[in-house]
Amino acid sequence: MQRFAIVCACALSLAAAMPAFAGAPQALGTDDVAALLAVPAKGARLVAIWSLDCAYCEQNLSSLRAYQRNHADVDLVFVATDPLSQSTALEARLKAAKLDDVPSRAYAESTPDRLNFLIDPAWGGETPRTLVIKADGTRRAYSGALDVSHVEKLLR
Repeated sequence: MQRFAIVCACALSLAAAMPAFAGAPQALGTDDVAALLAVPAKGARLVAIWSLDCAYCEQNLSSLRAYQRNHADVDLVFVATDPLSQSTALEARLKAAKLDDVPSRAYAESTPDRLNFLIDPAWGGETPRTLVIKADGTRRAYSGALDVSHVEKLLR
């Protein structure tokens, strides 16, 4: 029994040392939006909304990931407005950009405008769109590509 516990502890420490890869996008439906937008316990959550046909989205996702790498108190999640049926293409795009280590979601509703509204009622559907949700409950949103310095300003 003690040997089994040692083997389990070694396996867990090895798993913790390996890089985490988020894998294929998970479905985002209307019932999931509240959890996505929940106030984080500490720091901030960045919700990066993007799409396959967006010219500036990859730059935005890269900037957000670069910022997050240096700020452990920032959670980041990518949300593709493309349907979940495009998950292979979404996963390939993130992998090619070396952004596949971030949790990602893709729309799983037949009415994407409804999800857009639930995520941000002031949003017209343009991408890229970044939502900042802070632990104190404040929220900010920005449409357009961000660089790291703009991310810093947005999080102040």
